[in-house]
Amino acid sequence: MKAARFDYARPATLGEALKLIAEVPDAKLLAGGQSLGPMLNLRLAQPTLIVDITRIAELAEVTEEAEAISFGASITHAAIEDGRVTDPTGGFLARVAAGIGYRAVRTKGTVGGSLAHADPAADWLTALTALDAELVLASRSGRRRVPLAGFVAGAMQTGLRSDELIAAVRIGKCSPRARFGYHKVCRKVGDFADAIAAAVADPDRGLSRIVASTPAGAPIVVAADAATIAAPPEIAALERRLSEAKFSGDAYDKRLRAVVLKRALEAMTRR
Repeated sequence: MKAARFDYARPATLGEALKLIAEVPDAKLLAGGQSLGPMLNLRLAQPTLIVDITRIAELAEVTEEAEAISFGASITHAAIEDGRVTDPTGGFLARVAAGIGYRAVRTKGTVGGSLAHADPAADWLTALTALDAELVLASRSGRRRVPLAGFVAGAMQTGLRSDELIAAVRIGKCSPRARFGYHKVCRKVGDFADAIAAAVADPDRGLSRIVASTPAGAPIVVAADAATIAAPPEIAALERRLSEAKFSGDAYDKRLRAVVLKRALEAMTRR
């Protein structure tokens, strides 16, 4: 199939893009197009207007603050993988980026597009939730910062209003003592993940968090403390913690998440 007819605009500034999406409520943003392209061709999405934001320089900028770094939403997975942007985690983001799809996908796909699409199998949702990342959302009325945890309401459902777009992702700078673990299960390399888990421990920031993907919604933050990080619990104990965190999948889904959580924690201790 081919996409239904639509109008196309390629604004040069963020202000122009925000004006367009405010005036056309069903407009769709095009950044990397790795998710939107197939949805258009299958006619799962039939917008009247496509707003191509790839020319907007502001959305490809990296801004460094005293305690955080903000990535423009149009920065690609490959740019992070290749170290072409500053990594506030000392290499963890590059490791996550390197495992997303195939290289061709990574050269086009963007961080902001992935988060806005909110596929439960997306790597950045789980990894950046573990890092306690924030999103900078822009509209014609201004900007607001929201935690990524809580931004996703369900599978491909977010807190974005129709007149907003993700302008940047803000990630706190990690200390040299920070440790990270990441693990996912895929049927084969490049496939969508069946389950993902991320673990972050940064004593200098007071951050200790383990996160697991869910089958049809937002990643779930599981209780973690210094003892959990130092000695990963057994699978049964992690299943209990998933239940306490209100994990809603079936027994198989819960066991799979417990396994990837344990492997992420073990990867952290090895590093």
